[in-house]
Amino acid sequence: MSLLITNISELVTNAPLEAVSVASPGPFEAIADAAIVLDAGRVAWTGMAAEAPAADELLDAAGRAVLPGFVDSHAHLVFAGERGAEFAARMAGLPYSAGGIRSTVAATRAASDDELRSNLARLAGEMLAQGTTTFECKSGYGLTVADEARSVALAGEFTPEVTYLGAHVVPPEFSGDAARYVDLACGEMLAACAPSAKWVDVFCEEGAFGADEARAVLAAGEAAGLQPRIHANQLGPGPGVQVAVEAGAAAADHCTFLSDADVDALAASGGTVATLLPGVEFSTRSPYPDARRLLRAGVTVAIASDCNPGSCFTSSMPLCVALAVREMRMTTAEAVWAATAGGAHALRRTDVGHLGVGARADLIMLDAPSHAYLAYRPGVPLIAGVWRSGERVA
Repeated sequence: MSLLITNISELVTNAPLEAVSVASPGPFEAIADAAIVLDAGRVAWTGMAAEAPAADELLDAAGRAVLPGFVDSHAHLVFAGERGAEFAARMAGLPYSAGGIRSTVAATRAASDDELRSNLARLAGEMLAQGTTTFECKSGYGLTVADEARSVALAGEFTPEVTYLGAHVVPPEFSGDAARYVDLACGEMLAACAPSAKWVDVFCEEGAFGADEARAVLAAGEAAGLQPRIHANQLGPGPGVQVAVEAGAAAADHCTFLSDADVDALAASGGTVATLLPGVEFSTRSPYPDARRLLRAGVTVAIASDCNPGSCFTSSMPLCVALAVREMRMTTAEAVWAATAGGAHALRRTDVGHLGVGARADLIMLDAPSHAYLAYRPGVPLIAGVWRSGERVA
């Protein structure tokens, strides 16, 4: 059954207006007084409402805006426990460090599969209700062979974008012997996780893993058939971005502390996306990344939630869009593009992040006349409807 949604005040397509169909997200594009036809789970037509073809069913958007579904390319949803007291202490002046991850590791190891699955389902449901139709999910809170293997398997029940992050931090039982843990992460642990994962990631940061260790993890992951991505330059200047570009990583995530050489490397990479996570800076009172510097250099920028129990416990992409506009000085169009098409680029997906003809029919309707309201009315629940593969799901 085809569906015509008409009387759309603004249809954000991220697809060139002159294109009959597009194979991947393009620049930010929007059509005023628009309509869209969904058929067999795909976008079948877009254009002016006055020119819309007939369809089996009709839905009047009543002057609301329609956008591609958000593509959240960085999230940590397989965990147990909570760290509210840590957040409160941080707001009272305690600086953030990666050490808190170990408390989540202990809780996750102690949790049952059903407990982890229930929490993951709750968070995935939160994301969907807020317009996220595609999300990536990492392991990284198990840090044993068995716990990492079950983490990626559980993540795979909810998304195909599963990332093996065995190299999150060195667990307590390997304290003082990081080399032995890296061997495990590149060997037995990787072998157990690779069949259930698509991506390999590493936290390349002071207090986590250095450049050579990160290179080893990414190389081992690639040899096992996984594609690389990396946590880079979050807590301070470091080698993470350079390692990402050398490895041909799909994305370097965080990018808070960048040198001119880092920006130049991303701009010249030909494919490594700088994924910015403004919810982290909001939740840790750290400096925000300089999005304008990256955009001026021609770097492809994505926005993601980094939903996790420690440094950023939000599943809201609308909040991240508003923060990107207010705190990182992105335009509303740039921020929405980064949260949709940018995320698709970070996941190397051509079927989502845009509403060109042939794209997967993942879209959101706002209870507002334009995309700008996501930043104009921060904190207000504006998602009036969500479609995934052409079916209304919220």
